[in-house]
Amino acid sequence: MSPGADHFARTSASSGTTEELRRSNLARILTLIHRGGALSRAELTRLTGLNRSTIGGLVAELRELGLAFETMPGSGEGNRAGRPSPVVHPSQSVVAIAVNPEVDAIHIGLVALGGRVLKRIRLETEAAPTSREVVEMTRAAIAGLVAGSEQELTIVGIGLAVPGLVRRSDGQVRIADHLDWIDEPLTEMMSAATGHRSVAANAAQLGMRAESLFGAGRGVDDLVYLIGGASGIGGGVVMGGHLLTGADGYAAEFGHTFVTSNGADCTCGSQGCLEAEVTQSELLDAVGLSTAQAELLAGLLEASDDPAVAALVARDVALVRVAVRNAVNLFNPRLIIVGGFLTALFPTGDGLAAEALTTPREELTVALAELGADQLLIGAGELVFSQLLLDPASSMGVELPLVAM
Repeated sequence: MSPGADHFARTSASSGTTEELRRSNLARILTLIHRGGALSRAELTRLTGLNRSTIGGLVAELRELGLAFETMPGSGEGNRAGRPSPVVHPSQSVVAIAVNPEVDAIHIGLVALGGRVLKRIRLETEAAPTSREVVEMTRAAIAGLVAGSEQELTIVGIGLAVPGLVRRSDGQVRIADHLDWIDEPLTEMMSAATGHRSVAANAAQLGMRAESLFGAGRGVDDLVYLIGGASGIGGGVVMGGHLLTGADGYAAEFGHTFVTSNGADCTCGSQGCLEAEVTQSELLDAVGLSTAQAELLAGLLEASDDPAVAALVARDVALVRVAVRNAVNLFNPRLIIVGGFLTALFPTGDGLAAEALTTPREELTVALAELGADQLLIGAGELVFSQLLLDPASSMGVELPLVAM
């Protein structure tokens, strides 16, 4: 199963030996509470079709592994007659280190099971960081992120959300134009420097992963995602519940959609690409903001009475619509999610797909990303957790005793 496909897979019981069945069911329970939030044992019984004693045994194993904990429901939680059913929660002490290098900063976070960002820091850089600088700054930052909690936290890996083309098979960064990286063995370097398993993928695809599981795209099987950041514009496509990755993982580079003739030179070597024409830096400069103040962009653009700002916004809106028109006509999504600085151009999403064919957009909805600045970190964390969810016991390095199912 590919890294993309596992994200949207519907877990189900597998046939095979008793041991295989136990591992499969353990993965099902952990996946349910990780992606769906705390659930009572009774709810887990209903969702899985397993009997109560089997659920009790599986939950006990997850507790023993440190992957879950239980609480008793409060009196106001509407329990029916009989003994109340304990509520199973994903552990907040099992964490992934999430890293998102950008042209002017490195964002590093501590993400717990359940997709919760516990801590995050932004390390400013004077220029686009090299891959070695990202590795060294991450290694140093980990100590600060876990300070005082070293004994309580279990780090299961490092996820890297890279604004560039990342080879699916081994996490090699083939090219990240804005960072000036070519064929960088980033995951290999990170693992060697930190001692933690490291995985990498395209940042925009990971942002979509987060929004699909925990945000605006939850429960939607056909969607297009667009995000704009300091390093350009990226995106992703989900069709029939499966992430479209392409042969090597380079699909859905919406930033390199052709939007205008005789356009600006793009870092990819072409002209008139969306991300060469519509940039965060130009919009920030227009209203006097720095990159660190990007969250203020939408408000200042709306409040501005400068004709030059209005003209810039109108031009950018028109060009983004060209890219969205192509996406809607090609993929016929049910939902478009917009994130990053693009939300400043479409603060409510209205009019984004106005130029697409009428029929494909009849039931189309446009939504703003719900996870804000956390979406890339959550997505990078999910990249790490996806392996844990496949086989919790083996991923934690524990062989539990065989129990009857």
